[in-house]
Amino acid sequence: MHSPEHIPIDVRHLFKSLDEMLVELIESLTDEEWDLPTVAGRWTVKDVTSHLLDGNLRALSIQRDGYYGENPPKSKHYHHLVNWLNSLNDNWIDATKRISPRILVYLHKVTGNLVSEYYASLDPWEKAVFSVDWAGETTSYNWMHLAREYTEKWHHQQQIRDAVGQGGILTPQFFDPFISTFFLALPHTFRDVKSPRGTLVKTKITGELAGEWLLLKEKSQWVLVAETKENPTAIVEIPADLSWKLFSKSVRPDEAKSLVRITGDQTLGGKVLEMVSVMA
Repeated sequence: MHSPEHIPIDVRHLFKSLDEMLVELIESLTDEEWDLPTVAGRWTVKDVTSHLLDGNLRALSIQRDGYYGENPPKSKHYHHLVNWLNSLNDNWIDATKRISPRILVYLHKVTGNLVSEYYASLDPWEKAVFSVDWAGETTSYNWMHLAREYTEKWHHQQQIRDAVGQGGILTPQFFDPFISTFFLALPHTFRDVKSPRGTLVKTKITGELAGEWLLLKEKSQWVLVAETKENPTAIVEIPADLSWKLFSKSVRPDEAKSLVRITGDQTLGGKVLEMVSVMA
């Protein structure tokens, strides 16, 4: 049994606060703001709020209660699973267009606390009900599963905040565990990149919410390391407010290049921009 201090990224204590901030946010929205577009493609503020509610209901129904309702495709191919999830999401958004913002707020108040309580009850070192595919895992521990669930709640709430011009969760308390989880996808992103052993790619999140990640090529794989004596072959600098949009596919690499600084090997550095830390 692992001890709590050895949990790589522990977000269990953050769900309640994050959900309370979401409710406070959506309670403050005007009629016009509910219909504003977001960086989430065709989805409006109301659509993103509906999607977050779907996440709560799925967590309670599937994860807590063991009730699936609709089974995933038999094929384990990543793209088949993504297509199935996208279809579920679209069906939900279409159905919830008939639900008023007032009802959405009420349902978030009811379900948010239930989800937070359930997540807080989980043993972080037990096997998770779902693996984190975008990190290349076929089996995940609960801590990783919950960190993934946290990134979903964080980046969709940030989409709403971005659309209506309200800050609140671009702070170290909420952003640091989010972006640290996203970067767990970097070794998987580089899995097919052929480079000599000792090649180092350094990625820096710049601005007030600074952070740094070191990706090192070992004998047969790329790994994230805390420190190394190797000199970087490429250094990639990405503004914090761009990073969450880039790695959730709200902004694509070609759109981001003018806002990103790459020093050294441009091909290796450009590969960082292809990291996707969501199921999409």
